[in-house]
Amino acid sequence: MTALGQFGLDLNVAAHVKNVRSSVSNIVDDIAQGFFEITHNSFALLGLAVVFAVITLTARPDLRQAGEFKLMTWLQERREAAVGFTEPAAIERATASNPKDLPSQQAAVAYWLSKKYGVAPEPLSVLVAEAFDIGQKAKLDPTLILAIMAIESGFNPFAQSPVGAQGLMQVMTKVHHDKYDNFGGKLAAFDPVTNLRVGVKVLQECISRAGSLEGGLKYYVGAANMDDDGGYAGKVMGEHARLLAVVASASKRGAPSPFFGTPPGTSRPVPASLPAKPEAEGKTPEKVALLNQS
Repeated sequence: MTALGQFGLDLNVAAHVKNVRSSVSNIVDDIAQGFFEITHNSFALLGLAVVFAVITLTARPDLRQAGEFKLMTWLQERREAAVGFTEPAAIERATASNPKDLPSQQAAVAYWLSKKYGVAPEPLSVLVAEAFDIGQKAKLDPTLILAIMAIESGFNPFAQSPVGAQGLMQVMTKVHHDKYDNFGGKLAAFDPVTNLRVGVKVLQECISRAGSLEGGLKYYVGAANMDDDGGYAGKVMGEHARLLAVVASASKRGAPSPFFGTPPGTSRPVPASLPAKPEAEGKTPEKVALLNQS
């Protein structure tokens, strides 16, 4: 082959290579352009879908709420599958607090009741704090309120008597159902704080009706039409005296403050040296008379 022929062949090969490169470049450009168009159109469609979804959820709150519920349920199920069953909101339902956060007198009462009645101090702390708070508002000795809870239920928020007295303060729910209306209904009788508040309201009415604390306690236990209350008032006042002694000891003054003195219209409380046997174990008269107060 002559030099001229070789040169021509090289030119043909170079031209072929150039054509191949151009073809490959065109193919790549076409693929890129197609990918861009597909992606662009997909994002456009996705954007439109999002816009329509937002408009729909805005116009239909029920659909939004249903969607949120399903999403939260799915997320919760995923979390439970990963770390086991859990419910962070449970702490919000717990009726409990740290007794160390209470004032010294209230903390002393909570620990004393916890030891005597075998109840955890944390839920008792909430009840003690509530009793002190509502006691001041109702002008009733908070240790009297706690004494009634102790005798009535032994601090069992789910207690129920044969005649239907329920909860911590053994309120006759059927008779005083209207007092639970502001708390969502009569099932709130088993909420400890609600039962305490309603019980205090009933106690106030009983004392007002009887004209004295001891007479009010007789009404409260349902023995207003009986010769005696079966020793109920004595049990309450005995526990009241013991709680007063706890408060006095915690105050480090050797005597209760004026607020914790002997309630008006009553005899002096039973000495605090009485046996510290839980009175809730004893029997009290059935609350039959309360059925006539509706």
